[in-house]
Amino acid sequence: MQRTWNIETPAHVGETIKVNGWVQNIRRMGDKLAFIDLRDGTGIVQVVCYKPDLDEATNKAVDELSSEYVVEIEGIVNKRGEKQVKADLPTGTVELGVKTLKILNASETPPFEIDKDTMGVNEELRLKYRYLDLRSERLQHHLRLRNLYVQACRQHLLKDRFVEIETPYLTKATPEGSRDFIVPSRLQPGKFFALPQSPQQYKQLAMVAGFERYFQTARCFRDEDPRADRGFEHTQIDIEMSFVEREDVMQTIEAMITASVESLGFTIKEKPFPRLSYKESMERYGADKFDMRTEEDKANKVLAYAWVVDFPFFEKTDEGGWTFTHNPFSQPKPEFLVDHLAGTNIEKILTTQYDLVCNGYETGGGSIRAHDPKVLRATYKTMGYSDEEIDESVGHMLEAFTYGAPPHGGIGLGVERMIMILTGETFLREVQAFPMTGSAHTSVMDAPSALPEKALDDAHIRLSA
Repeated sequence: MQRTWNIETPAHVGETIKVNGWVQNIRRMGDKLAFIDLRDGTGIVQVVCYKPDLDEATNKAVDELSSEYVVEIEGIVNKRGEKQVKADLPTGTVELGVKTLKILNASETPPFEIDKDTMGVNEELRLKYRYLDLRSERLQHHLRLRNLYVQACRQHLLKDRFVEIETPYLTKATPEGSRDFIVPSRLQPGKFFALPQSPQQYKQLAMVAGFERYFQTARCFRDEDPRADRGFEHTQIDIEMSFVEREDVMQTIEAMITASVESLGFTIKEKPFPRLSYKESMERYGADKFDMRTEEDKANKVLAYAWVVDFPFFEKTDEGGWTFTHNPFSQPKPEFLVDHLAGTNIEKILTTQYDLVCNGYETGGGSIRAHDPKVLRATYKTMGYSDEEIDESVGHMLEAFTYGAPPHGGIGLGVERMIMILTGETFLREVQAFPMTGSAHTSVMDAPSALPEKALDDAHIRLSA
């Protein structure tokens, strides 16, 4: 018999069906009757075990049951009486009368209560048993909402002629604002790969390759100190487009975001999204990420999106030199191109960078890119790189741009940040399946961990005392 999902049970009144799932809880009413709340990936259905009608094997299984046991049940779907209907439950109009019940796997007593909100449970304990934590109703909701959001964005982009292209995880270390995670090369002793902070260079190379509209749901790795809304790795919806100006990219992204979040039932405060310059946002809010909602908006879970534009291209370093504020691959605004190429009036140069903010968080950032090798070389010159250092760092990009690189621009949109906003959470870990702890250890698995000597030898690594 084919399995029926719990959510489908109201459509099968009077029929015998098979369901599978976990025992959320069991209530035994004397020797003859037991009620089971059975949970699967679609919700909970009530199961009634009237023991005088059951065979010996099924009665034995019912007697053994405890919370989180995995079971297979065959039974008949009965309509509840009017007084027994549970209006707050999608399956509340029916219950399943057991014919047979098999235990597929037993369960130890969980280290914390799964049928309650686990937010108050110790973080280290929750993440050690993350696979149990994820069974809770809140985290099931968050991860399923995350899936719906990503799929809505994907489908919108596919309909808009974008092509989904994967880019490598093992790549070259480049300056993108954070420390790289490095990976030793076994076949090339003394040399290292880096895990990508973003697919920045590869997506620009996809534009040179003529794909014109690229996207992927990309994993990004940054060796930064963890905090509530940032971790070692995150996911972003990564997008790049050819033959565009800044407004073209912003309108494309705005349409995707609007369609995706509204399809999930959310309300956007203002459309089109307001545009503020960096200078205006600092004068008005004292920051380049801000919350435009009223108290009523917050109570109604309204989403207040806005664009921030016209950022300074460079900022002073502690040593008195210059570094980029957002992205070294950005194009300066047209009116500052002459100064950029000449390396003059550096403090006044504005870039084509644009950030998307929502409810006080930065949710994405991008720019129109440098596609002329002279522009990219000038950026690195301003940051104090010699010609040799420039060629070593981004020589491959400079060469690619000599082969007919189109004007292009794009953006990276943080998935976790967006789901945090949609769910009202304030910690990244609440919307990730297997996040790291605050002390930067992996959930469930004990990492980072020491390696055996042979593994270190294979990677040509020697540990200092």
